[in-house]
Amino acid sequence: MIPTPSHDVVGIALAEDVGAGDLTCRYFVDAARTGRSRIFSKERAIVAGIHTAAEVFRRIDASLAVEIAREDSQVVEPGQTVLTVDGSIRSTLTGERVALNFLQRLSAIATLTHRFVEAIGGCRARMLDTRKTTPGLRSLEKAAVLAGGGVNHRFGLFDMVMVKDNHLAADSGRDRLQAAIGRFRAENPALRVEFEADTLDQVREFLLMDGIDVILLDNMDCAAMSEAVRLGAGGVQFEASGGVTLDTVSAIAATGVDFISAGALTHSAGAIDYSLELVE
Repeated sequence: MIPTPSHDVVGIALAEDVGAGDLTCRYFVDAARTGRSRIFSKERAIVAGIHTAAEVFRRIDASLAVEIAREDSQVVEPGQTVLTVDGSIRSTLTGERVALNFLQRLSAIATLTHRFVEAIGGCRARMLDTRKTTPGLRSLEKAAVLAGGGVNHRFGLFDMVMVKDNHLAADSGRDRLQAAIGRFRAENPALRVEFEADTLDQVREFLLMDGIDVILLDNMDCAAMSEAVRLGAGGVQFEASGGVTLDTVSAIAATGVDFISAGALTHSAGAIDYSLELVE
């Protein structure tokens, strides 16, 4: 389950954008004017962040009637409506940009994730996100990965052990590592332990240790990953990471790894083109 943000994401975004008030609407839009507006997509996409967008308008003006036309994880085609707003035009226009910002960013993550999942095809590998997220928006961005058909990796440093190359450089040695795993297991029996391997020799070493759930194969070629999977068959799970693109993910999945992680899902997704228009 994705943790609820410890901060008010929508409130922060509105404070940043609206500040002391929308000067343009205050002086150029009649406060008494009402009507319907719709948000629609200009491209094919997987919807994500729709409830966050709806909350933006509700925060601006509780009297606005907000109706969701496309739920998260649903496909939207060009021109199709994802959300409508009825009520004060002034309030609607004040919330427009913040609502669109959430939608365009989160839908882009869901859409890119969906493309990776489709590229994997019938292989057993599942597509994972990473911690390479926008500061403060991790819970929303990881929810967008789920909307696109992906799987969440650890949320933060607190819900899983992941021993990477720098940790090993700081304090390595099989006996000390094994003792540390034992201490962690005794205190956190429900949490997972993952070790990063850069070489097949490291994979072999980790396979001799007890208590490791997943071995991350970092920037290995497909032949090496296939061999690692063969060596660990029936034991630990394997995660592939590094050099994962839409062009390479299918071949990586064919090696038999259980997971493929890509920071690109959240840090390089771009934006889906949404727009708001008044509908008289």
